[in-house]
Amino acid sequence: MVLLEFSMSPASKGESLSPYVARSLDIIDKSGLPYQLTPMGTVIEGEWAEVMAVVGACFEAMRSDCERIGAQIKIDYRAGSASRMQSKIAAVETRLGRKLAI
Repeated sequence: MVLLEFSMSPASKGESLSPYVARSLDIIDKSGLPYQLTPMGTVIEGEWAEVMAVVGACFEAMRSDCERIGAQIKIDYRAGSASRMQSKIAAVETRLGRKLAI
């Protein structure tokens, strides 16, 4: 199972990029994969081909009207494990003995 964190945004489109981020989030949400939006990116969980297809679809949508795109992608693969977005946070909270503000 793959946890993929990414951010993607156009260059030269001004200061507010929320219309482009919203377009990507629509694609991510409709994918049916578990995801978590953060202020600096989005984490998606699934099989390699599934998460890469979502990133590819976001890129293609952005490419339709953006001449330059920057992206950052981080990937964590672990065989056989699912629901890692929650379990990784829970493991840290267990070690601390308290819930974290997330």
